[in-house]
Amino acid sequence: MSETIRRRRFCKQSMLLGTGLLLAGNHLRRTDAAPKGPPVNDTFKTIGSLRTTHGNFTDKPIPDNQLDLILDATVRAANASNMQTYSIIVIKDREKMQAICGYQASCLLVYCVDHNRLKSCAKALDHPYLPDNMNNFITASTNTILAVQTAAIAARSLGIDYLITNGIHRGDMKRQWDLLDLPEKHCYPLIALVLGYPTEEPAVKKGRLTDTGIIHREKYHALTTEQVNDIIAQYDDPDNHLALSDAWKSQGHKHYLDWLFTAWLRGDAQPTTKETQMLTLLKRTGFVEPHTG
Repeated sequence: MSETIRRRRFCKQSMLLGTGLLLAGNHLRRTDAAPKGPPVNDTFKTIGSLRTTHGNFTDKPIPDNQLDLILDATVRAANASNMQTYSIIVIKDREKMQAICGYQASCLLVYCVDHNRLKSCAKALDHPYLPDNMNNFITASTNTILAVQTAAIAARSLGIDYLITNGIHRGDMKRQWDLLDLPEKHCYPLIALVLGYPTEEPAVKKGRLTDTGIIHREKYHALTTEQVNDIIAQYDDPDNHLALSDAWKSQGHKHYLDWLFTAWLRGDAQPTTKETQMLTLLKRTGFVEPHTG
């Protein structure tokens, strides 16, 4: 092979190598410039799609296999000591749903704080078990709420809408024990999850406060006057969709939170001077320890 040919091949290979390195460098620079943070996967997409549907739902049934998937998911929620101190009552009778929570839908899941399953096991094994204090109620409530939210996420992932409601606490709460045949002791209806398909699509998805006053870094931070005013302004901005009602301005309020505190939360404007129905029933179910001393 002549010296001229060898030089030509060397130059060609050098050019190819240089081009390859240049392209690789450009690729690395593009990769480095890519936005960092968690990837947008199906889980994040489902959480981002969470929304609340108010009012009644259609009578379209939820397929049994999808309802089973939601129930399988809800019991996977984190819970203290893996005791699952809750019971879930599945209701498909629309008239019964109305009586329980004021809504009708494809299905209603009533979540109860419940220690009776554990009490039965303890009795069978001849062990004492007395969950008769607020510690057990609060821990069980946390377990229950985690299960509810997990079910809501599972439902949305299947294209099923929901409403998490405390409507079971409205009116005479004692009706829940009659309607659902609940145990008298250590069982308390905490929250309900309405599942189904809305009669119409919600006009907007409600916004959320996302940082100041919600997220505290390293320790709790009291709000400054400027931060308080900024939060008030965020509620006032219609583009944020934080307001429960858009009628606050027409009703003469300067700020949305004026309406919230004077109209929606007017029952909380004075100190509580008598025992609430909720406390009475918590005492009856055995979760409030008696005063001693």
